[in-house]
Amino acid sequence: MKQKADKSLHISATGGNVFAELGFGPEKAAELHAASNRIISEKLAIKNRLMGELAEWIAQKNLKQAEAAEILGVTRPRVSDVMNKKAIKFTIDALVDMLAKTGKQISFSVR
Repeated sequence: MKQKADKSLHISATGGNVFAELGFGPEKAAELHAASNRIISEKLAIKNRLMGELAEWIAQKNLKQAEAAEILGVTRPRVSDVMNKKAIKFTIDALVDMLAKTGKQISFSVR
């Protein structure tokens, strides 16, 4: 029997606990859900910091979005997404690559 690739068999509710749906016990599901939310929050914080640095650079240089896009090697709508802090649309790598093109030094620390 052949299954269509474009059909989902199950969709989790927004805000639900996918770990509970996968069959983990209540305590373990809650633990895994909390850990997952922490990781997501940490990544969003990093993305927001990187986007803030890009937006600040664009403002300091008084660049129009099209000018910034050319320097950063992206499209103007991508610059708009940075300015509007649409973190979900970017990977950390993409943001780091754009910042590197501004000449800014980027450093990370792990504690």
